[in-house]
Amino acid sequence: MARILITSAIPYINGIKHLGNLIGSQLPADLYARYQRGRGNEVMFLCATDEHGTPAELAAAKAGKPVAEYCAEMHGVQADIARRFGLSFDHFGRSSSPQNHRLTQHFAGKLADAGLIREVSEKQVYSNADGRFLPDRYIEGTCPNCGYERARGDQCENCTKQLDPTDLIEPRSAISGSTDLEVRETKHLYLRQSAMKDQLDAWIDSKSDWPVLTTSIAKKWLHDGDGLQDRGITRDLDWGIPVKKGDEDWPGMEGKVFYVWFDAPIEYIACAKEWADANGRPDADWERWWRTDKGADDVRYVQFMGKDNVPFHTLSFPATILGSGEPWKLVDHLKSFNYLNYDGGQFSTSQGRGVFMDQALDILPADYWRWWLLSHAPESSDSEFTWENFQASVNKDLADVLGNFVSRITKFCRSKFGEVVPAGGDYGEREQALIEELTRRVRAYEGHMEAMDVRKSAQELRAIWVAGNEYLQAAAPWSTFKADPEQAAAQVRLGLNLIRLYAVLSAPFIPHSAAAMLSAMNTLDTEWPEDVGQALSALPAGHEFTVPDVLFAKITDEQREDWQVRFAGTRS
Repeated sequence: MARILITSAIPYINGIKHLGNLIGSQLPADLYARYQRGRGNEVMFLCATDEHGTPAELAAAKAGKPVAEYCAEMHGVQADIARRFGLSFDHFGRSSSPQNHRLTQHFAGKLADAGLIREVSEKQVYSNADGRFLPDRYIEGTCPNCGYERARGDQCENCTKQLDPTDLIEPRSAISGSTDLEVRETKHLYLRQSAMKDQLDAWIDSKSDWPVLTTSIAKKWLHDGDGLQDRGITRDLDWGIPVKKGDEDWPGMEGKVFYVWFDAPIEYIACAKEWADANGRPDADWERWWRTDKGADDVRYVQFMGKDNVPFHTLSFPATILGSGEPWKLVDHLKSFNYLNYDGGQFSTSQGRGVFMDQALDILPADYWRWWLLSHAPESSDSEFTWENFQASVNKDLADVLGNFVSRITKFCRSKFGEVVPAGGDYGEREQALIEELTRRVRAYEGHMEAMDVRKSAQELRAIWVAGNEYLQAAAPWSTFKADPEQAAAQVRLGLNLIRLYAVLSAPFIPHSAAAMLSAMNTLDTEWPEDVGQALSALPAGHEFTVPDVLFAKITDEQREDWQVRFAGTRS
């Protein structure tokens, strides 16, 4: 039994996320976690809300609430939506937790002891209108590299270039919109990433199985221009983790907090500590996942994230871990994704353009969205959500292929044999041929899932569903029954066992529907099909079942047209 640690990029607390955010990290991470659990492996799947920094303060101010109250409320909202989408986190934590406070301050102290933090007097933008220093994300302007007009002071989300606020053309306050800005002197701490460039470069070179997208972004940050730069890890903000060296105050840093991109990745570790504390477990239970001197040396650690998060997870967070000099677990595989665009443009939180997670669940069950998003995951390039494609995929893949198979075989059995797996007949050449085909396909499916090739996994799973439909159409038990009821019984028995097999294989993609299929088959048997032939005899003759309700209702043209209008950009 393998031990697999999985983390998904933690979403900002500032509101409900759209479907592009979901497929960028949390959903494929859940797919992998569910698959590994299904194979009998021990999994720790962690995520959290990212609660510090500019987005939290601005969102709380807009909501008219104290930031701590706002974050607590939105954590509950995001956790509930994640649960309804079937995201099977072992723990969904908070970066504002006491555990993350202590651990972030601990890492800062270790880095300082190692000579990897330096104090810098720098000039920073001050807004006279707002009466405060503006951290980089509080400043917007035009990117000097690509001309994007809404670039932030830390990074351009359009071209991903790392920026300083003073690089921006025509900068303005993200709080008030004021251009009455001036540069004043302030002191901050910098992580000396440049001192670790060679070590990070060698570590990334050792990851030969990482996606090209991941390594190319990391290498670009390491080598383009002046190479890897030192990174500020403190900010002039009220909300955040106070700057300390472990338990000690940090002279000259009074009133400052750690930068959100320093403390947020540390939450992955703190989240496991939160899990242990919440469940009354000793520290050894979480340390065995994160400390190589406490058992984590045999853990495979996999991260999932969108491409915009790659630099921080391939460089800044590893620099923190390595620089501490302590035996913390480093990531083994980092699966990154491109962007999902929306119907001819981009998802936009500010403009309300696109489908947000709560809205999606209001109009259709989670599995409809899970299937489309995963089967169209933006792996090798950006992909696009269109309502026409969504309708076609749901109707053809889920309703016509999988749902139709389940309905036809269960209803036919009920009409001829009752709601019980029929006895009689043996599997013949046609059945053996199906078993051989399914064996090949299941092994291919496993290979794609192990490699985290999401779209290829979905394609193979659909082919497995199609194979059952083609068998049923060719065997035609409704015709066989007239001349040879026993042979028809064997065909039906195989078909009912296929439903159980499909439920087990499909559970990582469509867990709610898989559970409904298992419930209809009256079984809790979720054993993985190491031997497909045996798996297709798991439900013996005489085993009772029920005909399920329609698994997947088709999306009508009228529904599609209504949703196209509704989600074009009207969210308040």
